[in-house]
Order: sequence, then C-alpha cells, then structure tokens
Amino acid sequence: MEPRIQYAKTKDGVSIAFSTLGEGGMPFVQMPFPFSHLQLSWEIPEFRSWYERLAEKRMVVRYDSSGTGLSDRDVIEFSLDTGVRDLEAVVDRLGLERFALFAPVFNGLVGVAYAVRHPERVTHLILWHTGARTTDLIGGPQGQALLQLVDADWEMFTETLANVVFGWSAGEPARRYAAVIRESITQEGLQAALPAGLDVDVTELLPQVKPPTLVLHRRESAFPSMDTARVLASRIPNARLALFEGGSGSPYLDDVDAILDAIDDFLGEGEEAAAGAKQATEHVHTILFTDVEGSTALTQRLGDAKARDLLREHEGMVREALKAHGGSEVKTMGDGFMASFSSATKALHCAIAMQRAFAEHNESAEEPILVRVGLNAGEPIAENDDLFGTAVNLAARICGHAEAGQILVPIVVRELTAGKQFLFADLGETELRGYEDAVQLYEVSWRESE
Repeated sequence: MEPRIQYAKTKDGVSIAFSTLGEGGMPFVQMPFPFSHLQLSWEIPEFRSWYERLAEKRMVVRYDSSGTGLSDRDVIEFSLDTGVRDLEAVVDRLGLERFALFAPVFNGLVGVAYAVRHPERVTHLILWHTGARTTDLIGGPQGQALLQLVDADWEMFTETLANVVFGWSAGEPARRYAAVIRESITQEGLQAALPAGLDVDVTELLPQVKPPTLVLHRRESAFPSMDTARVLASRIPNARLALFEGGSGSPYLDDVDAILDAIDDFLGEGEEAAAGAKQATEHVHTILFTDVEGSTALTQRLGDAKARDLLREHEGMVREALKAHGGSEVKTMGDGFMASFSSATKALHCAIAMQRAFAEHNESAEEPILVRVGLNAGEPIAENDDLFGTAVNLAARICGHAEAGQILVPIVVRELTAGKQFLFADLGETELRGYEDAVQLYEVSWRESE
C-alpha cells in the first residue's frame, strides 16, 4: 500500500512532506538519508522491506528535508538550524510527545542538536554512519574528489555516491539509486547546500546528549571511518557502539537483520516490555466523538451511492489521524466516530489533525466534508470492546453542541493539557440536553492563522 503523503509547516513557512507506517509502540522517527524522496524510495524493495520490518512493532515516521524530495524545493538556507526546524515541524504536526530518533549520515549531526535542544522528547538516539563534524564524513582525498564531481559531472557524482559510498552494486542497482538521488535534489540545490553544510560541527554538544545513544557503523567503511564512530561513541554519555561487517553506508543492504535486531534490542521492544506497558495503562481515558454535519440532507441531495463515497473519505481521514496519534477506534456510527486515547494531549492533536485534513480536502472538493468534534476525559466503563458511562455521554453531548469545523472540550480536558501550547477560547457555561448543571466549554483553535 502506498504511504499517504502529508505536510507539516516549519516555523519559517517551509512545507515538509512526511508519511507514517505502522502503529503502536514508541514512535520511531527516521530522518532523511541524506537525499530522500518519500515516494520513490518506497518503490525500492530494500528500502520498503526496512521500513515494513521497523513498523511491525511501532509507528515509523519518514520525511523529506527542506529543499529535497516532495518537500518545498525553493529553500535558500541549508544549515543545522534548518534541519532541526524540519524535524520539529513533523513531530509537532503529529503531536509526538516522546519518540525514538534514527539519525543517519549528515543528519546525524542534526539529530544530536535536536536531542540536546529537546531532551524531554527523545527517548533513544540512534546514529548511523555519522560523526561530530561534516568533515569527518567527507574529509580526505577521496571525499574531496567526490565533491569535485558535484560541479564537473552530476550524473557520475550520483552514481559514484550510490556505488562507492552507499554500497549499491555497480550497474543497474547503482543507477537505480542514483536516479532517486537526482530526483531528491537538483545539482543546483546541492551546490547551494554544500557551503553551509561543510562547516557543521557538533563536537561541543556531544557531552550534553541526555538520551541513551546507539552508534551503528560498518567496520570497513571509508565514509566515515570506524575511528570516527569510536570517537563519537566515546564522547556521548550513555552511548554504546555496535559494529557490523562490510563497508556499505546504507543500512538497507547486507546484514540488515542484524542491524534491525540491534535496534530492537536497544529500544527494549519485546513481549516483556509490551506486557509491562499494557499493565501500566491508566484508567483515565479521553473520549473523542466526531459527527458529519447534515449527513441526512447530504444523502437526500447526492443519493445513497455518492453520499456513501463521501462518508468513506471521511472515515479514511479519521482513521489516518487516529493511527498517527495513538487513538483507538471504539466504534463508528455511520456518519461519526467514537475513539479513546490514553492521553488528552494526543487526543487534542488528533482532533486538530482531523479538522486540518478536512479543511485541506474542502479546498478543492466539489462536496465539502463538514465535521464537528467533541471531547471529554474521565473513567468510563469498559465492556465488550465498548465504553460506557458519564464520561462518554458528556463527550457525545459536547460533540452534538459543536458547529461544523469546531472542536469543543470541557474544563477537565483544558486542565489536562495545560502548558501544551493549545489555544482555547472560553465559551462560558453552556446548557446541554440531559444535564441539570451548565457545562463550562472551550473551543480549541486549530487553524494555523489562529
């Protein structure tokens, strides 16, 4: 199944393409490698197999950096800060509070910088074939000769990079990956990126890295050398070095299973960890309801078949948002959903993602999908894969009170998400059908202009 490409916006307005695969477990964010194209790399079997294996136990997030792949190409600045902003945009768009970070090659330096700036969000840092300085990666006569090809012969540069550095077999495999590189970034784009990129140095940040760190490297690699990996691991607290045979700079080739097993062991996945996580689940749930406005009139106007097609689109977008934000679908009611979350923050991020997805759809659709969303938090009664009780009933009433495009929550949800940078508009005390006392409601702002 082709991954669904979505977009996040950086603080300086650059659109970053990303996609997700799998669900459950601790989210695993893979930074670009280093030239990426979400769609074309998915079509290469070795890449796809890597991502699918990772996604067996967790949600995997991929994205294209500024100026590459399916992200905005007209980017003037290429720097360490640019890379950090790209990553911030994606994880904030998905509402990921904690995640493991896989940072390969040049983006290894960006991964170190992000982990130092946001230590509370990175559970594990995994560095692949990287160093503390860009010159560690492409220094020496061979690296300089390779850089000269950027200007002299763009096609030869990409094929040499694919074959010599990343280890794809000469001939068709190397040419195939070289073509992906050329689709990922233009010659002019790389020429613009190199001056700033060659000066990056995070040596002073290494002692400040807080998350447990795994440095992965192949023994016979020349770009960078094994000594570079040893020095990197020795300067990061709580880091360990794992070496593999061969010289390929790509983890998708050669002893892939050994690398993936090392990652699984490092992340602490397995039956015991999964069982422990299940036992630690809290009893408090945040309940989310959605409802398509005017679904009956929609059916009368469009007819059963066309109305059903539109509702099917609604279902797909809701389920995509639930999957991306750790929500559990409790049931669907034809023109609406009931879902449950273990975190009020994740539930609100999910609600915002839904409304933004519907708004994006409505910009070009003949028939808009207008959805109201309501949430509440409490301790519902679980029975036969369903949830019941006061917390559920109030969430449904709040959803029913919302207007199309609104997200409404009571004060308990607002308090649970205090300090998480959501914007709430106080709607005052509101009379809801079936409730003697008025309920204090808040509208959640989700439009980027707000």
